[in-house]
Amino acid sequence: MPSTSVNTLANAFASTFDYHAAPGHLIRRAHQVAVSIFAEKTAAFDITPVQFAMLNALMDDPGEDQITLAGKVAFDAATSGAVIARLEAKGLLRRDADPKDKRRKLLTATVEGEKVVIAMKAAVAEVQGQIMQPLTAKEAQQLTALLGKLVAGHDETAKTGVKVGDIS
Repeated sequence: MPSTSVNTLANAFASTFDYHAAPGHLIRRAHQVAVSIFAEKTAAFDITPVQFAMLNALMDDPGEDQITLAGKVAFDAATSGAVIARLEAKGLLRRDADPKDKRRKLLTATVEGEKVVIAMKAAVAEVQGQIMQPLTAKEAQQLTALLGKLVAGHDETAKTGVKVGDIS
């Protein structure tokens, strides 16, 4: 059940909507900032944030199927096929038939894919620092905790089949 402060906020937005103060708008703008910084700092690698997340996840758990991998990186399973195809075309991952079910493909980062992820990790860490640069260390911790709570709070919604949204 929403708290009184959430209801108060909703009522305030309903009567006079200032989109500059709307959480959805601010989250979208923060996403734009994050993607822009990622693109700037990792341009030499020609890898998107989702591609990096998928390759990184495959290094942790090689041999995942497409649906499991998509779930791990919180990406739409259907859309992930196109991302996986681009990574495969770049030679950064491979698909192998599951020995137990030939229809199922298991994904593994190639040696080149692992090299790219390892080479990108310092740049990606720099991206995270630059995203949080306007904040104090304490504020950055608070924001990270609150974003984690926000996302976790909506994960149940996603499990019920109601789509919260897909960001490629």
